[in-house]
Amino acid sequence: MSADRPLTKVERKKFNRAQHERKIQKDLIAQHGEELGNFYFWLRVVNIRGTQSYRNGDNRFIREVALALQNVYGRHNG
Repeated sequence: MSADRPLTKVERKKFNRAQHERKIQKDLIAQHGEELGNFYFWLRVVNIRGTQSYRNGDNRFIREVALALQNVYGRHNG
């Protein structure tokens, strides 16, 4: 937050969303432990961003996530 001026509506919305996501991440880590909590949080964020990009007609994000997951799977099970 800047001391010079109050946040605009868009900036406040981004700030509130970031705070909310940090709270959810902390809750998931507290509930499931460090590694699994971070993994669940990552899945949640990817799900939200993927849904938003799909609704906007941009499938690039979904393709990139699918390729990244395929690469991780290939490294660990290949």
